[in-house]
Amino acid sequence: MTGRKGLISGVLFVFLFAAPLAAGPKEKEEIENCLSCHGDKSASFKLADGSEQSVFVDKAVFEKSVHGTKISCTGCHPAQSELPHPEVKAKTKAEFSASFKDLCKSCHFENYTKALDGVHYAVIQKGGAAPFCTDCHGAHDITKPDAPKTRVSDTCGACHSDIAEVFGKSVHGLALAQGNQDVPVCVDCHKAHDIADPTTTAWKLKLVDACAKCHTNKAVMKKYGLSTDVVQTYLNDFHGMSASLASSGKTPRVITALCIDCHGTHNITKAKDGNSQVLQANLQKTCAKCHPGAPKNFTDSWLSHYQPSPKRAPLVWAVGVFYKVFIPFLIGGLVLQILLHLWRVMVNR
Repeated sequence: MTGRKGLISGVLFVFLFAAPLAAGPKEKEEIENCLSCHGDKSASFKLADGSEQSVFVDKAVFEKSVHGTKISCTGCHPAQSELPHPEVKAKTKAEFSASFKDLCKSCHFENYTKALDGVHYAVIQKGGAAPFCTDCHGAHDITKPDAPKTRVSDTCGACHSDIAEVFGKSVHGLALAQGNQDVPVCVDCHKAHDIADPTTTAWKLKLVDACAKCHTNKAVMKKYGLSTDVVQTYLNDFHGMSASLASSGKTPRVITALCIDCHGTHNITKAKDGNSQVLQANLQKTCAKCHPGAPKNFTDSWLSHYQPSPKRAPLVWAVGVFYKVFIPFLIGGLVLQILLHLWRVMVNR
């Protein structure tokens, strides 16, 4: 095949998205013609940096892909409709892969434009190497990205292996490995195409909403015996108020603390696990990260993410009920006293 590299220098590769055509007889004939060269496992050519780039297409794999029965080769590779194919300008494998990114937009324009706002595209724009369409979705082997759901984290883990390892040991990662469909994977927090820079304050503030998406779902939380008051109790306290002010544009002096500051990010564990950052035994140490010198009883007043009730913190609940009755009674009595005083003044005139 290398002897025919002039004929295949452009290559057919990747992209599957495009062409709104169903694979009719004409398209099937085109596919067979392309596979006469690209069905050869040794089909490849050399890039300018000396690396070998395969252009092999497995017919069986392609036919099982989401595009296999819907589009022809030139639906994704219109520039390769003539022989010899145009010369490949990419010098490296990364450039070769990135060169296909604009082909997907003809059918997947919305996701394409979202990806242009993502952190990966920003890296590419600066001349760096970062994944784009085919690096995550594949080329001729594209299937549903979340089937199975673990595929999402496996895909991201190909580049972010250190984070994937930590996530795999977290409460979410362990449940995901057991087939749990309720737990989030990478794209649920980071999004799929318009992935933002996770180090920015703006992104971190949005994490509260990301956590709330699952942790306020009564049906899901009921399965695991978790409180759905987690967000409301957080927003009611000083930490949550700080985040709310920041999100509304009224920048507080200090933004502290967000969900991830107490619970962790990719390493979140069950709250009752021995190494949990929010386990009562470890909580003082967690608080001390922002409150240096916090004493051992610093966390004694913390009620967790539960509203006080006769069963949880009954004394706090009783005090709350007392003030809800006492304060209106006190104000009402004061107003009544004033009215009676005014009435007396009017009568005595």
